[in-house]
Amino acid sequence: MQQSWNSLFEMLPNRKRTALGWEPALPLVLEAWDSTPGPLKTLRLAEHIEWATQHGALDRIAAFLRSLPEEDWLHTG
Repeated sequence: MQQSWNSLFEMLPNRKRTALGWEPALPLVLEAWDSTPGPLKTLRLAEHIEWATQHGALDRIAAFLRSLPEEDWLHTG
């Protein structure tokens, strides 16, 4: 899950470092994975999908997400 999310993030166009971190915000992986509740992970993924939409990369990101095997998805609840 974490590696796939990082791969998705690297596919996002126009990513950039800012004074406060990254735009869009980094995926919630590594240390943040265990300490972040599922709903916040969902919101961050939605931010990444919205970023892709705004920067003309939705088709590429959607194809990537559809290609992921079931075990690469986090299921909560």
